[in-house]
Amino acid sequence: MSEKDFGFGTQIRKSPFFDATVRWGAKGFSVYNHMYIPRDFGNPEENFWNLVNNSILCDVAVERQVEITGPDAFQFIQLLTPRDLSKLAVGQCKYVLITNNDGGILNDPVLLRLGENHFWLSLADSDILLWAQGVAVNSNLNVSITEPDVSPLQLQGPNSGKIMENLFGETINDLKYYWLRELDLDGIPLIVSRTGWSSELGYELYLRDGSKGDKLWEMIMDAGKVLGLKPGHTSSIRRIEGGMLSYHADADINTNPYELGLDRLVNLDTEINFIGKQALKKIKEDGIKRKQIGLEIKNNPLKAPNTTFWNILHDGKNVGKVTSAVYSPRLKKNIALAMVDIEFAKINSELNVEIDGLLVNSIVVEKPFFDPKKQITTSN
Repeated sequence: MSEKDFGFGTQIRKSPFFDATVRWGAKGFSVYNHMYIPRDFGNPEENFWNLVNNSILCDVAVERQVEITGPDAFQFIQLLTPRDLSKLAVGQCKYVLITNNDGGILNDPVLLRLGENHFWLSLADSDILLWAQGVAVNSNLNVSITEPDVSPLQLQGPNSGKIMENLFGETINDLKYYWLRELDLDGIPLIVSRTGWSSELGYELYLRDGSKGDKLWEMIMDAGKVLGLKPGHTSSIRRIEGGMLSYHADADINTNPYELGLDRLVNLDTEINFIGKQALKKIKEDGIKRKQIGLEIKNNPLKAPNTTFWNILHDGKNVGKVTSAVYSPRLKKNIALAMVDIEFAKINSELNVEIDGLLVNSIVVEKPFFDPKKQITTSN
């Protein structure tokens, strides 16, 4: 994996798929988890329709893995998250939260269990590797914590299952939602999971040998050619439609799980020990003072997602902020995720959003905005 030095010890790394994405039309990149990620393959709306109507292949090697192994690996993983992992089987994945001692969210990764004492945390943008290594120092647990040579691709969209069948044969159809499988594709070592950040049917292919990135990309694109597969990037439109969080925007260290309605990921009524347990008990007992909501913004179609938080007002008083907003061409509405004072979180509450100095009417609505029961991702 190559690096570019920007001085002061900062290094931005290229993924094993970087050259392939440029060859296939990537026009712009941003930095995430200290790596370049393709953000521009042309029109974002076209990328959205490619995703929901056919399929797209995304370089998400920025989802760095924190690998935890050793005799006490399971006990250590449980220490990091408030979700009860006692029923997590080998070969299974779970969406988890990593919390600090105050109950604040440090990350919301997918946890993969590759073996009895072998785990990966597939990360959103943050330095959980350093956090985990720091926790380990004082844990008295026998664990090894490293960042392995692992780089994921996301193959997402309704045709992704057929493309995977072209690559791996019909047996891939037995892979259940949030389960993984170790596979070899023409000498390319992979972990394949039925997961993804799109709210669509999809798979993640975790490359375990960075030298084979170009070959893997081309093999997938070739397998999907007849099924309309396009190179793409994670879709802000689709992830907001699905109510999926973007760390640093919709959640951060000052956000707790209850504010996000993620109570199901916090198991307080068990004997498990985890960082932040006492703080989360107190937060639950005291009740939350703010809550994440869905908003419909009554305005002309937004030209692009917001790049700053927008103030939310009621009777001239600031009562919250819009964290993620976008125009959905499918719903023909401006939709947004927002954090507001609890008394303004009721469905049908009318609020004002401040956009470029202008106040725009909005209304609190149910979220997710599309496919609320997640039938698309869970059905075979």
